[in-house]
This record gives sequence, C-alpha cells and structure tokens, in this order.
Amino acid sequence: MAGRRLGRWAASVPMAVLALATIYPLVFTTNVAMKTRREYILDRFSPADSPHLENVSGAWNSVGMARYFANSVVVVTCSVFLMLLIGSMAGFALSQLRFRGSRVVFLGCLAALFVPFQVIMVPLARVMADTGLIDTYPGLILAYVAQFLPFTIFLMTSHYRTIPAEIVHAARIDGNTTYGVYRRIMIPLGVPALLSVGILDTLFCWNDVLISLVMMPSAEHRTLMVGVTSLRGQYSDDIPTFASGVLIAAIPVLLIYLFLQRQIADGVTAGSTKG
Repeated sequence: MAGRRLGRWAASVPMAVLALATIYPLVFTTNVAMKTRREYILDRFSPADSPHLENVSGAWNSVGMARYFANSVVVVTCSVFLMLLIGSMAGFALSQLRFRGSRVVFLGCLAALFVPFQVIMVPLARVMADTGLIDTYPGLILAYVAQFLPFTIFLMTSHYRTIPAEIVHAARIDGNTTYGVYRRIMIPLGVPALLSVGILDTLFCWNDVLISLVMMPSAEHRTLMVGVTSLRGQYSDDIPTFASGVLIAAIPVLLIYLFLQRQIADGVTAGSTKG
C-alpha cells in the first residue's frame, strides 16, 4: 500500500506542475485583460482592482474584430469540410480497396506530416500568386487543406483499418458499389473518428497565424489570429486591450477543449490500437 501511494504521488506531482504551467498563461492573460493601462504599468502581476470589461469591447470594435472572426469561421468551416471529405475517401481507399501503389501513397502522406510549412511557403505562395489565389478565401482554404490533409488521411486510414474486411465484403455481396460501401458503411462507422479529426483540424486552422499571414496579406481578409496582432503595433503598447483580443481569440478554442475533450483524446489515439 505504501508503494502504491508513493507511486501515485510520484505521478501526481509532475502532472499538477504541468497543469499549473498550462493554466497560468490563461489566468495571467485574463487578469491583464481586466486591468486598466495604468494598473498594468504599475504592477502587471497583481490582481485587477475591478474587472474592466471595456477592454474587451474596445478590442472587439477597434480593429474590426467581428470581420476577422467571420473570416475565420468561413475559412475554417470550408477547410475542415474539405479535409474530412477527402480524408475519409482516401482513408477508405487506402485501408480497404488495396489497389496497386496504395502503400506508397500512404507512406507519401505519412512523409508529408514531417514537412513544415516553412519549407513549402515560398513555392506555395508563388503558385497561389500565379493562379490569382493570393488574398482570396479559396487560396487560404486550399493552403490549409494542403498543409493538414495528410494528418486527416493518416488518422482516417488508421481508423478504417480497424474495421473488419468482412463487413465490406458483405456489403458488396448485397449489391453495393464502391461508393455505396463508402456512403452506407464507412461513413456511419467512421463518425467517431470524423468527429475527433474534425475537432483537431478545426483547432489547427483556427490557431494558425503563419499560413494566413502569407496567403491573406490585406487587412480586409485577415483571420482572427492575425487580426489580434494588429492590436499591438510599433507605436502602441496598450497591453490590456491586446490581452483582451487574445482572450477573444482563445475563447472558441477553450470551449472546444472544455466540452469535447474526450473526442480530442480519441482523435489523438485513433488507430493506435486494433480490435
């Protein structure tokens, strides 16, 4: 019993430290967002005397945050829809159809996971500029799909491989075509994985700054994360307003983690076990 208690403490203490290190930035940002500029300059770490919610409204109205929020919603929704559609189809093909070269294609998608955006940033921007897609919604959506689709394909392939091949064979005997198997069998069985992967893809796209900054140079088409950076410029140091903008951008992500944490964990471990 003493050994078990010691083992629990040995595991609990590092986890508690990690939890505090994760929560502290959020608490600090919220506290700064509730301060006046004068209170922040005098003591940035002390609790706010009283919450100043006008910082939040000021951040929302000063740089057109509502437009940036709408831009992010449109781009992220379309990007995630395309990634789930293409990723589920590719996952079904790579896991169940077994065509010639399927392993090479899967390994290519796996290798693409290790290519950072900085490597392809310049050639991708030139291709987008040559095709007139720079500073357009379709251009940013295609950039997100190109960057995060390999991750979606990998997880969907891993999930569909856990489905017994006998189910697919039985569906074919019943007269289903390949598309029928995908629509009637694979989509319903893949809903848990699609939900988990969709949440992760949403977080990836929503939190992105670099891709959006490269693909959307004009202020009108900025996404929310890029728009928040405009709250702090070379000659502006209103940190409470900037912290309020960061808090606004973080609220959707926090809500997703709060209410869908189980699906996120399932998505991270999707395909790691079979059976």
